[in-house]
Amino acid sequence: MTIENFQLQGQVALVTGCNTGLGQGMALALAQAGADIVGVNLSDPAETKQVIEAAGRRFWDLRANLSDTACLEGVVQQAIEFAGKIDILVNNAGIIRRTDAIDFSEKDWDDVMNLNLKNVFFLAQGVAKQFIKQGTGGKIINIASMLSFQGGVRVPSYTASKSGVMGVTRAMANEWAAHGINVNAIAPGYMATDNTTAVRADEARNAAILERIPAARWGLPSDLAGPVVCLASKASDYVNGYTIAVDGGWLAR
Repeated sequence: MTIENFQLQGQVALVTGCNTGLGQGMALALAQAGADIVGVNLSDPAETKQVIEAAGRRFWDLRANLSDTACLEGVVQQAIEFAGKIDILVNNAGIIRRTDAIDFSEKDWDDVMNLNLKNVFFLAQGVAKQFIKQGTGGKIINIASMLSFQGGVRVPSYTASKSGVMGVTRAMANEWAAHGINVNAIAPGYMATDNTTAVRADEARNAAILERIPAARWGLPSDLAGPVVCLASKASDYVNGYTIAVDGGWLAR
C-alpha cells in the first residue's frame, strides 16, 4: 500500500450540501487529494468554490432542491454535462427537525425522510447507473450519524432517516459491489459547525457532551478529511457496506 492509492487525480466528485460545514470540509479534502468537484446546493456555495479553486481544482456550481425527487435525474445529467463523468458521490445534504415525538408532525416527518433517506437512495441509484454505463466502477459515500446507532431525543424522523441510511448503504453495497461500486457511509459525531452553535453555547449541555467524548473535544470538518478520501480512493476497494464512525470515541463509551 502506497500513498498513490489515496490520490484522486483525474477523478470527479459529486458532493451534495457542500456550501458550508461538513460538506464543504469533505469537498475540500477530496480536492486536496486531486479531485474536481461538482457541488450540488440550494444556496450559493461561493466560499466552497473559492477554497476548491485555491486548492488548484475545478468547481462546478449545480443548484438543485434535493428534497424533490423529480430533480435527481437532471442533477446527474447536468453533472455529466459539466465534468464529462462522475467517479465519486458524497451524499451529504440533509436536514433535521426537533420536536417531542408526541407532537411530531407528519410534514416534519416527510420533509426529513424525503431528503435524508428517500432521495439519498435515488440519487445513489442514478449515479450507480452512470457508473455502470461508464464501466469503471465508482465510490458512493453516504453520510450517516450517531443517530444511526442511537435513538436520540426530540428527533424521531432524523433518527429514522439516519438509521435507514446505514441500512440502505449495506443493501446497495450488496447489489453493486459486483459492478466495482463501493458503497459505504461516514457517521460524524458531535461536530463544531453552524448547526451545533446553540448546543455549544449551552454551558451545561456542552459540558455533558464533552464529558462523554474520550477525545475531550468537538469534532471539526477537517476530521472527516481522512475518512472521506480513503473511502473515495483505491485504498478502500475492498471496503463495502460499512459505516465508519468519526466521533472521538463517543460510541466506545
